[in-house]
Amino acid sequence: MINIILRGCNGRMGQEITRICSGDDAVRIVAGIDVNNRFENSYPVFDSFTKYTEKADVIIDFSSPRNIKEMFDYGIRTNTPIILCSTGLSEEDLELVKETSTKIAILRSANMSLGINTVIKLLKEATALLSAGGFDIEIVEKHHNQKVDAPSGTALLLADSINEVLKGEYNYVYDRSTVREKRGEKEIGISAVRGGSIVGDHEVIFAGLDEVIEIKHTAYSRAIFAKGAIAGAKFIVDKQPGLYGMQDVVA
Repeated sequence: MINIILRGCNGRMGQEITRICSGDDAVRIVAGIDVNNRFENSYPVFDSFTKYTEKADVIIDFSSPRNIKEMFDYGIRTNTPIILCSTGLSEEDLELVKETSTKIAILRSANMSLGINTVIKLLKEATALLSAGGFDIEIVEKHHNQKVDAPSGTALLLADSINEVLKGEYNYVYDRSTVREKRGEKEIGISAVRGGSIVGDHEVIFAGLDEVIEIKHTAYSRAIFAKGAIAGAKFIVDKQPGLYGMQDVVA
């Protein structure tokens, strides 16, 4: 059985992971880390990694980037791999992720769903075929009205996957309202919509002359992300130090 520390256990995703783990005999949550104590869980909850002295097999993080170094320090000290699902990481945070991954295994993904990672494969193929044909690329993402970061980590993940095929030559444009000029040839437009209880909707538009191709993914439940995180935990538990992604899990 894989023993899990769940950071952000009392958030929406934390409670979803808790629910799914309760029905999976291969995993068990042994401790939660959360400054919010609004739920009663079947495992002890601490407000800091400094207060948890036991060892586990893996950490799943679905919290905010705040105090993220504390988690990395614990992971290094106890040689515990990390599933990093937090979005909105700063450049400083990303450098810390890279540095930490030289000492322990880290699986980082802005989106843990199998569907999104299948979309990424399709986008890479489509980009290779369509970019030479002059197709413009736009990404539209939609989320619930409580989401604080924009654009979403998944939208940036999709854009980065496309730009990887384009050798990093395209710029990201988030707002066209302040500039009165034609669209540039090497742009990827990214738009964010916030409203209601939308779990997650991502659409990539390839707009060419007289034809448009759209690749879209819609999430109807947070369960898909929780299941992906648990699959990631099972994957990474015995891996050597390094930076991994969901593409490694679904390969």
